[in-house]
Amino acid sequence: MFICVLLITAGLAVATPVQQKFEKAEFYSVMKSGDIAAVENEIAMLSDAPAKEKDGYEGALLMKKAGLMKKPKDRLKFFKEGRIKMETALMADNENTEFHFLRLAIEEHAPKIVKYHADIQKDRALVIKNFKNLSPAVQHAILDYCSNSKVLHKEDF
Repeated sequence: MFICVLLITAGLAVATPVQQKFEKAEFYSVMKSGDIAAVENEIAMLSDAPAKEKDGYEGALLMKKAGLMKKPKDRLKFFKEGRIKMETALMADNENTEFHFLRLAIEEHAPKIVKYHADIQKDRALVIKNFKNLSPAVQHAILDYCSNSKVLHKEDF
């Protein structure tokens, strides 16, 4: 009887998903990927993110998700929702260099029709200026992004 209870308990422990903690390195890995399931999972994990940073990360993920959607209607819906969250986060904390980097990365690859390109040079200048003050995970993400960027280059840092 004890063995049956132990096996059932062990089976439940394996079947129950463990809530992971929000980590910046994983966030940037998901942003780089083209996996919609990973993006949705990362959005769900944002409940653990610090409140003042949640909108910026969620906004970036929603705009990434927009680019992975098939239907134009869904693309526009998620992009608009993400854009509002990102701009809200930047209005609340305009000195957050990481959010300026995220906005830059999105602006650089956003379709012209969404008209989200106005702050590329401003964001670029802020990222370059404050690069040394960022966490190692964010610095690594920026340097990694440079290989796909037309405005940020490793030599800038």
